[in-house]
Amino acid sequence: MSLDLALTNARIVTCAGDDLTPSAPGFVGIRDGRIAALGPMKEFTGAVRVEDGGGRLLTPGLIDCHTHLVYAGDRAREFEQRLQGASYEDIARAGGGIMSTVRATRAASEDALFAPSAARARRLLAEGVTTLEIKSGYGLDVDNELKQLRVARRIGRELGIDVRATCLAAHALPPEFAHRADDYIDHVCRAILPAVAQADLADAVDAFCDHIGFAPAQTQRVFDAAQALGLPVKLHAEQLSDQGGAQLAARYRALSCDHLEYVSEDGVAALARAGTVAVLLPGAFYFLRETRLPPVDLLRRHRVPVAISTDSNPGSSPTTSLLLMLNLACTLFRLTPAEAFLGVTRHAARALGLQPTHGTLAVGKVADLALWDAESTAALCYEIGAPPPVAVFKRGVRLSS
Repeated sequence: MSLDLALTNARIVTCAGDDLTPSAPGFVGIRDGRIAALGPMKEFTGAVRVEDGGGRLLTPGLIDCHTHLVYAGDRAREFEQRLQGASYEDIARAGGGIMSTVRATRAASEDALFAPSAARARRLLAEGVTTLEIKSGYGLDVDNELKQLRVARRIGRELGIDVRATCLAAHALPPEFAHRADDYIDHVCRAILPAVAQADLADAVDAFCDHIGFAPAQTQRVFDAAQALGLPVKLHAEQLSDQGGAQLAARYRALSCDHLEYVSEDGVAALARAGTVAVLLPGAFYFLRETRLPPVDLLRRHRVPVAISTDSNPGSSPTTSLLLMLNLACTLFRLTPAEAFLGVTRHAARALGLQPTHGTLAVGKVADLALWDAESTAALCYEIGAPPPVAVFKRGVRLSS
């Protein structure tokens, strides 16, 4: 077998099972951007190019499966307001929150939007992220939703990483539809989603189902429109209240249901039956100083796969450190280090519908790899913002060192 590249003498964690104990030094062989061979060093027979891993830890590239990375402006003033006692809901109802970012994003040109958004993506890449999701939702009209999604696609092309773009037009009510939420949902279903699908700019559709977002019946209309266009769905649900969003997402076999601090056992059971991934977002929980923990024990009991993500956004989780989220998931949500690390690899891939090709190391999978100067994946969760990887490979091409 002719290999383009082999990474040798590495302690490999495939993330294919729940035991993340590193292997004895072994190798991963790559051909045409895919893993073509994997095993102990005694089975290695050579390659066109060989890189010695030096006994370091080799894992799948990390996956950030929930971000709002493309936006303009910041919300530092709102951070000050919250420290003075204002709640996230207070700020949103006063015209701040998501709408302040909508105004800045609408005003930005595509190039002006790309520059800071790509810089945020590069910071994720430096931490070993090789695949990420980017949502729209700060445009809230046809032209600006398309603009955000074009920038998301451009980030993937120019940075050489996989970007899954999600249309989140049902994120908030824009000012031109004030007090007319049903009319706006009509606009999303009849104008925005068809335009996005025609331009092939989205891989999924999302919505914010909560008492400061959209009602379940309105969300259902968005999901029906997405389904008619052949697009899978995801859902922001049960972040601030239990609206039955998890059950709704399960009925549509959503790829993921995200946040879930207020999800009920019935909601968790529905996710389990549907095979929907629960995406937990410890950055938002921390930054908003929430106190209602997501029901991790219920998710375990019902065997719901759990992913972890940055939720990178300007208002409730202004971070570009997925490594920090590993630590927060363990310290705040009491996930085990193994659960947390699988949440940014195998289960994160499933949350994006990429489990056949991404998230684990196996023959035939995409050769996305991260090489770490660490003893174990637990060490990456233990440090508060662990050191970045010494090398990152995307489809077998070295991206950083």
